[in-house]
Amino acid sequence: MLKRLPRTSRRRKLSGCQGRGDAEGSALSVVEDSLLAASGNVARRLSAMARKMPGSIAVAMPARRGQSGRRQYQSVTFKQLDDESDQLARALRQLGVQNGTRIALLVRPSIDFIALVFALLKSGAVAILIDAGMGRANLIDCLSDAAPEGMIGIPPAHAARLLFRRRFPKCKLLVTVGRRWCWGGVTLDELRQRRGPHAALPRLNSADDAAIIFTTGSTGPPKGVLYTHGVFDRQVTEIRDQYDIQPGEIDLPGFPLFGLFNCAMGVTTVIPDMDPSHPAWIDPKLFVEAIHDWQVTQSFGSPAIWNRVGAYCQSERIELPTLKRVLSAGAPVPPRVLKMVRDCLPIDGEVHTPYGATEALPVASISAREVLEETASLSAKGAGTCVGRRFPGIDWKIIRPVDGPLRSIDEIEPLPAGEIGELIVTGEVVTREYVTRREANALAKIEDGQRVWHRMGDVGYFDGADRFWFCGRMAHRLLTPNGPMYTIPCEAIFNGHSDVFRCALVGVGPRGAQRPAIVVEPWPSKLPRDAALREQFVQQLRELGSAHRHTHGITDFLFMAALPVDIRHNAKIFRERLAVWAAKQLAKSSKS
Repeated sequence: MLKRLPRTSRRRKLSGCQGRGDAEGSALSVVEDSLLAASGNVARRLSAMARKMPGSIAVAMPARRGQSGRRQYQSVTFKQLDDESDQLARALRQLGVQNGTRIALLVRPSIDFIALVFALLKSGAVAILIDAGMGRANLIDCLSDAAPEGMIGIPPAHAARLLFRRRFPKCKLLVTVGRRWCWGGVTLDELRQRRGPHAALPRLNSADDAAIIFTTGSTGPPKGVLYTHGVFDRQVTEIRDQYDIQPGEIDLPGFPLFGLFNCAMGVTTVIPDMDPSHPAWIDPKLFVEAIHDWQVTQSFGSPAIWNRVGAYCQSERIELPTLKRVLSAGAPVPPRVLKMVRDCLPIDGEVHTPYGATEALPVASISAREVLEETASLSAKGAGTCVGRRFPGIDWKIIRPVDGPLRSIDEIEPLPAGEIGELIVTGEVVTREYVTRREANALAKIEDGQRVWHRMGDVGYFDGADRFWFCGRMAHRLLTPNGPMYTIPCEAIFNGHSDVFRCALVGVGPRGAQRPAIVVEPWPSKLPRDAALREQFVQQLRELGSAHRHTHGITDFLFMAALPVDIRHNAKIFRERLAVWAAKQLAKSSKS
């Protein structure tokens, strides 16, 4: 029998408030939705929800445990959150924020974080949002590139700003979330209490700048992507409609920014007890506890999160009867993880894997049911990973790969279904430019009259049902004397070995004459400890490869205890780094 963890008590700031919506949480009418979209500022969706469901819980976060050991929570209603963000937005205007002022926000996931993001959106500022999981060096570089004119941050963030003060010459508008020390400015509490002449909030339209969000940097230095209010607003509509998300639902997001979409949709956000910069370190027991505490209906998280949560539920035979929708993105989700998670859900529950990028999100989506019943078996044979069908607002094409710029849509060569090429997309959720490392715009954007196409940097093909099959990153494809080789189809063959946790295809040598090699990360207990075991493992892998046309030429295999991966998703393999390492290892072996 599956068992359900006991529910714990909930402490809320307003007694009698329900996390789940009631009559006042009915869906927005088409007319209301159109008016909100026309207003431009995506934060107005929060105000609309505050009018429709003022007493419903908008955000809850874990607090201390009571004497019984049960978790307690702090929370705010939609009305409280809307009022708070209004007050903070007016105070920011009084402090000197103008339309377009760049403000770096470095605050841990919390009620304050969500209130401050909405305040910045309402104030006309451009919020600089950086994932701390990219590491300190990248974080400092990204902040410096974004040239903030102010910072709202916790004390360690301000201390780092002082340490690297020469890199932030424009950063004068300072707000400390917590105790202020020697750096001046005001505290968040002082900002809340700030009063004076009434500061009108600006009227913004969909073309106005809203935020700078950075890419992960998995295939190069992180780049700052410019988001407009219109992009944010359209993302809310696309995600809500695709997954039929209703006001009154309850979400446990493993990625902080998803809480913003929730508030705009009338969905309660329960902030998990985890470090979002290290999702692979999540304590699954705490995550599952929150699901039961709040009867969570939806949860968004990276594959690293669901790998741990799914395995925990499977080993402890725990079911999640209220969780009807799981979303996982950031990297391909292995079928075994999809199955583990689906087995924990109710019969009508489903796992969805949306596909996209920081520059264009969402693009496509597929359900676990479709993967497990149809595409997974093809993927295991080297067909690539099917990421599903495009969202209604997306137009897409597969074009012949070009390593240099494509300045105009007239320069592309579309490819037919079934032929592997580069994916380009356009639509209202597709951002138009990078505002840091601007040289990347020439390589990533294609002009098409009033439209801009984004080059996803991914290679793959369309099938007969107009589904996209992902075959790897454009930068990671190998150019060998016998033609191109693609990472995902090749790696799938060797991942089928029972002792392989994951592997990476890399190229050694100059492009056009690259020699393929597979770097294998075995399951921890299967790492070969001596030359004989290593040779036996290699022979088994060679036999696997020789059975398939696209891998029969791979004869070089190397082993590594843990492949280098990104911190954010613990899934994107740093193949560029591996290629350098592999070249050195093969050079050593050829000499010995």
